[in-house]
Amino acid sequence: MINWGAFLTVAVTTLVSAVFVVGVYASGVRLYAVSVDDHVPSTKVARAAAYLCFAVSLAAVLFGIYLIVPALH
Repeated sequence: MINWGAFLTVAVTTLVSAVFVVGVYASGVRLYAVSVDDHVPSTKVARAAAYLCFAVSLAAVLFGIYLIVPALH
């Protein structure tokens, strides 16, 4: 028998996690594009925020790999 509650939990968690990682990475790309523009006065803040977004998305991906691979526990 299929446990539909557990299936729904996994499906929703996967969807939310994917949207989070892609959203944070896309924000980092956008902030980095703004930081290389010479017409924007606060390029250093935008570049630091872009690197922070990249680090958060990398940490989320590495945590997901940690959860999936049982040898890492």
